[in-house]
Amino acid sequence: MQIGIPAETAAAETRVAATPETVRKYVTMGYKVVVQSKAGLSSTYTDAAYVEAGAEVVADAASALRDSDLVLKVVAPDDQETALIKQGAIVLAIQAPHQNPYLEQYAQRQLTCVAMELIPRITRAQSSDVLSSQANVAGYKAVLMAANAYQRMFPMLMTAAGTIKPARVLILGVGVAGLQAIATARRLGAVVEASDMRPAARDQVESLGGKWLDVPMSDEEKAKALGTGGYAWIPSPEYVRDQAQVVDKAAQAADIVITTAQIPGRKAPVLIKADTVARMKSGAVIVDMAVSSGGNVEGSRLDETVHTENGVTILGVGNIPATVAAESSALYARNMINFIQPQHDKESRSFVLNREDDMVKPTLIVDGGQVLYKKPS
Repeated sequence: MQIGIPAETAAAETRVAATPETVRKYVTMGYKVVVQSKAGLSSTYTDAAYVEAGAEVVADAASALRDSDLVLKVVAPDDQETALIKQGAIVLAIQAPHQNPYLEQYAQRQLTCVAMELIPRITRAQSSDVLSSQANVAGYKAVLMAANAYQRMFPMLMTAAGTIKPARVLILGVGVAGLQAIATARRLGAVVEASDMRPAARDQVESLGGKWLDVPMSDEEKAKALGTGGYAWIPSPEYVRDQAQVVDKAAQAADIVITTAQIPGRKAPVLIKADTVARMKSGAVIVDMAVSSGGNVEGSRLDETVHTENGVTILGVGNIPATVAAESSALYARNMINFIQPQHDKESRSFVLNREDDMVKPTLIVDGGQVLYKKPS
């Protein structure tokens, strides 16, 4: 059975779906691995490293895809790539099915498409969770991007010329990315505040040295938030109003704001309104990590840096993990092989997808000539 690894064609995508480390494991499992030349170069992985790991390196995407039964990608294939993929092949990638216009084309090619970002958050699937691995990298790098754009320093310094106050950092959304952002900002010496709709996140924030921004909740809302894990409950108008007031006050005092709130398959919630941005300090920096899914900040623009009239800088980097390509690729590639190994048949030395597996079933968006994915209403 052949695995194909094409070079990514999406703009500014520097990651690769398999590294020499994971290629070596695939070869040991009995797969033939074909890698497009320079597919891993932006992630620091050379063609020579792939050859040494046991892969065959080919000149173009067509050569990597036309005979491959299993295709590993970072970004879902576009229409041109789809036409090159072997009919009936299995394609693993971050498929973004809620906004992917090629699902019908996949079905026409009889492809089986696995959306890696839809892997359920169950215990045995944690090692395959691409959202968590990439969010971890993104949360770290978002703080460094903010520090680079910020025209002051993060830590408190006492010098002969006077004392420099520490930067005040506000993190909105305390998932994987938010927690990593808190930890990174604290390591750089900043004072950190954080907020999340999940009351249980308070302990995590405080364990990292951050201050929890509390939004008043009724007993009924607390029960809903705890019962749904914090993401599925619909807050009351009173909670939304109170949250906006807390965020507005904290943002005005902050030097750096990093927003991380995203809902898979839906537009990102707006957490910071334009009038809040207009009241922020001159020199403040906002990193909108949700800009690719609509943005948490009014006025942020995808892959652009916005400078407001009152001196606030808004960074809208759509693909932060791609700016740390070596580590992002290494983690993503391990997620891939951790998903594949339980579906590997040792006798036939091939990939046999168990469609009823509770780790697999939620990820199938196209199968057997049918589009299975239903967009959220």
